Amino acid sequence: MVGASGAARSGTLPARVRVPNEQLRIVSAPVAGVVELLAVAPGSVVRRGQVVAHLVSPQALELQRDALQSGSQAGLLQQNLKRDEQLFAEGLIPESRLQATRATAAQATAQASERRQGLALAGAVPGKLGGPLALTAAIDGVVLEQGVQLGQRVDASAVIYRIGKLSPLWLEIQAPLAVAAGFKEGDSIKIANSAVSGKLIAIGRAVDAASQTVLLRASVAKGAESLRPGQVVEVEIAGAANQGQHLPAAALARHEGKTLAFVQTASNDKGVSFEAREVRVVNQGGDSVAVDGLKAGERVAVRGVSGLKAVFTGVGSE
Repeated sequence: MVGASGAARSGTLPARVRVPNEQLRIVSAPVAGVVELLAVAPGSVVRRGQVVAHLVSPQALELQRDALQSGSQAGLLQQNLKRDEQLFAEGLIPESRLQATRATAAQATAQASERRQGLALAGAVPGKLGGPLALTAAIDGVVLEQGVQLGQRVDASAVIYRIGKLSPLWLEIQAPLAVAAGFKEGDSIKIANSAVSGKLIAIGRAVDAASQTVLLRASVAKGAESLRPGQVVEVEIAGAANQGQHLPAAALARHEGKTLAFVQTASNDKGVSFEAREVRVVNQGGDSVAVDGLKAGERVAVRGVSGLKAVFTGVGSE
């Protein structure tokens, strides 16, 4: 019926491994077309600028044609502008004609620049017609997901690959509201039964309505190579997480918004007596709870708690 308050193991919290947002990139189809080549697969290591796929697209041909035409038009109008500037200097044409030629040349140059930029964004080779679009990786990283198959017809913006840099990584930790209140940014974290460690970088301000938990985010660099995005782990958090006395969760009772533990005050031939003491939960993981309000070595009831609650409060368990 009675156990020592320090008997339970230190609690842990569940966490999921995630790639930080700024370390994720998407390789997508800039225009509609057919996937002609997939050069890498999930798990492949890629370098920035590496060609990862080819796309054959009639729309790309249109972009190349428009870029060539607008470039030629801009060049011709620049020549006209130089001629009219010479004619104006010699007094052979009015200034209004020069201004009109200058405006037309400027508009054509801007349009040619716009077409070249569109061509570059599409991955097409400037200066020629034909050939596939070369899609490249934007960062050094690992291919996390392949969104299409070879020969598939895709629309513009279809995801071809998702690429991530896998160090450092995030751990997203779900902590009960009462537990999260005891943590602060900078607290050290460690994945249970491993050497992987890091620190808290953010403590959520919103509470999940269904689970009544708060999202904590930790950054992990040391040992990150041993983790996989999406993996579920158990973490231990230093500081407030390791303070307090540890009890089985069944040793606590709740009454009128208070959390109670029943501490042994005497044990003799007349029996065992207890007092109800209010405690504060500072950490909880699985069946283990860490609380403030108990002294090391005090003995706490871990069985028959419902009966003790009825004695001290006059009501049964909630």
